[in-house]
Amino acid sequence: MIELHNDLLQVAIDPKGAELQMLCRKDNGLNYLWKGDPAFWGKFSPVLFPIVGTLRDNHYRYQGKTYTLPRHGFARDKTFVVSHLGPSEAEFSLSDDESTRSVFPFPFILRLHYRLDGAVMELRYEVHNPGDGPLFFSVGGHPAFAVPLVAGTEYEDYTLTFSQPETASRRVLADGLLSKTATPFLQDERLVHLSHALFTQDAIVLNGLVSDTVTLGSSKTPHGLTFRIRDWPDLGIWAAPDAPFVCIEPWQGHADEVDTDQELTHKKGIVALAAGATWSRAWTVELH
Repeated sequence: MIELHNDLLQVAIDPKGAELQMLCRKDNGLNYLWKGDPAFWGKFSPVLFPIVGTLRDNHYRYQGKTYTLPRHGFARDKTFVVSHLGPSEAEFSLSDDESTRSVFPFPFILRLHYRLDGAVMELRYEVHNPGDGPLFFSVGGHPAFAVPLVAGTEYEDYTLTFSQPETASRRVLADGLLSKTATPFLQDERLVHLSHALFTQDAIVLNGLVSDTVTLGSSKTPHGLTFRIRDWPDLGIWAAPDAPFVCIEPWQGHADEVDTDQELTHKKGIVALAAGATWSRAWTVELH
């Protein structure tokens, strides 16, 4: 386990999956991250790459060949190399190998850079294409935050508050695939009141949001967090049934739609990265 710290924060990251597994604020002693109880969901903050969500029949096609990938891809199950380490920052890297090329026929270098700055943790994703042709991929975050965060509060005491009023429909998932129709979800609103009933139809998938941030908090405690979602085109919000957490998931890409033709180059939200180019995007979380 790799540990980082500064005056306010202490975090722990497992090189397997380069997965954040602890996110603590020292002055209040709270761990804001979900504890990873396998009775509900055994992950903490998996890295989604080279796809986000589920493929139709778990298959895609590229240049006449059919490949199989599990939901959210393979990066979360791979051991990353620690390519840089300092007291308050670390970089983890993953490159293609024989096992990845059998299911994803592209050379790639995926780097994750964790950095602490005061009460803020930043996670930057960098994808480099060392090959001679285009690299097609999606990438996303899946951090799970503890709800309730403090004793004496309940799940339904917490809200997600967008920094701007939002009008957005929810793309409903059926067997992991996005339906063609959207369900009204926010109508010039900023608040989402958390409840376990919110997630009876799997994740809430939103796109086209105008907010820079979304804040998780409760009127019953000053403690919470502000999560920056700017520059990510899609946002997932999810919790396992009756589980004491909520995931705030910034995505570049999403699950297949129910009528996809399964061609990777046609997949909505996919990035086509030119040979020799590098793609980068980050999210931050500030602990209150």
